[in-house]
Formats: sequence, C-alpha cells, structure tokens
Amino acid sequence: MISKAKVKWVKSLQLKKYRQEEQCFLVQGLKGVQELINSGYKIELVAATGEVLEQVQGSTKTKTIEWLATSVKELEAMGSFQSNESILAVARMKNTSLPAHPQKEYMLALDNIRDPGNLGTIIRTADWFGISKIVASPHSADVYNPKTISATMGSFCRVDVIYAELTTYLSACDVPVYGAFLSGKNIHEVKFGSEGIVVVGNESNGISPGVEQFIHNKISIPGFGRAESLNAAIATGIILDNIFRSK
Repeated sequence: MISKAKVKWVKSLQLKKYRQEEQCFLVQGLKGVQELINSGYKIELVAATGEVLEQVQGSTKTKTIEWLATSVKELEAMGSFQSNESILAVARMKNTSLPAHPQKEYMLALDNIRDPGNLGTIIRTADWFGISKIVASPHSADVYNPKTISATMGSFCRVDVIYAELTTYLSACDVPVYGAFLSGKNIHEVKFGSEGIVVVGNESNGISPGVEQFIHNKISIPGFGRAESLNAAIATGIILDNIFRSK
C-alpha cells in the first residue's frame, strides 16, 4: 500500500507551482508510460495495479525506478483522470536550451497557445512530421501539464518544447518565417523551401502584433464553409502537410 505522503506528493504535481519546485511531472496511461520508459527521461516512480505493473516492469531493466503496486482507488487519488488505464509515472523534467535556428529543417514557434490540449496535439503533430523542436512564448500552456502530456500520446518524449520571448528569438532569425493570416497568400500556391519556422498563433487572437513584424511569409488556409476560424492544432497540421508535401 502506498503511503499517504507519497499520494499527496504525486497529486501535488498536477499544479504548475509544485511541478516547478520539484522539477517533476506526471505521465498517466499505459501508452504514455511505455513511451516514457523507452525515452531519455529519468523516471522517479511508476505506480500501477499488479497485473499492469508486471507487464511494464518486464519491459525495462532500469533498477533506479521505484515500482509501486497500487489499487485503482489510489491511482485515481494521485492522478487527474478518473480512468488512467491503471498506471501512472513521475519523471524529472529535462534541462533544455534554446535551439539554434533551423538548418535544412523546420521547427515551430507557438505564440501564446493557452490550451493544454491544443499544445499536446501540436506536439503530437510535430512528431508525426519529424519536427523535434518547438519554441513557445512564456505565456503558452505548460508542456508538463497532465492534459498536455496526455494529448501528446507519448510524443513529448521526442519533441522538446523550450520557452522564450519569440520577438527576441525571431529577430535574429536568418531563415524564412511563416505565419497564418486571413489576408495571407493561399498556402496551396506557396513554394516552401528546405528550412524555416512556422509560427502558430493564439487560439482567439491569432499571431500578436509584436511577433507579426518578424514574419516574412504570411500564408492562409482557404476555407469553403462558414466557420470563422480553424483550431490551432488543426491549422498546424494543414500547414505542415503542405510544407512536407511540397518538399
């Protein structure tokens, strides 16, 4: 049986304040934990019901992980979801540095993406297209928010998110910078090169004026219905599909 103090500590990691203090975060669900075990993250503990614990424990030789057999009730007390496939893990955050501007590749820049689910889906989409670096503005959602981690479906293990002032980062950029605007050039007519940065704007307000001044290529996704806008994560997928299809 897991101690009350341990339950309280794991539960506290749902809040950003305590994640930052402890430099640890939660991963919930079998898919995410399996991806975590096969990644370079340092894992503090894995808690699961007996059968699931044996299944996961047998897939790794790591001896430094604390393995905890728990009940479903205990897991629900520690996690943020009522159903977490009977497993969760706690891992240490990575030390990441601001990446150099891309050379012969693409990366994403997120301008105040506030919704954790959107951020997680964008990370998963980036992983699908082979993008491993994302620079996000300081007020964007926390990559280690449990909802973000869950939405990535394990892609957080392969895509680094680094927080920085976008205006500073983009001002020194020597590669093409693309951003979606209603008045931009039809994306189907844009000739994308071999490298660049794609800026994804805020869900409600789009790309901020401060960041807009550093965008070299304004593009638009043509619409044929009556919706006012696209979800930020869906727009990211459409843009990346057009970029990599043209390559």
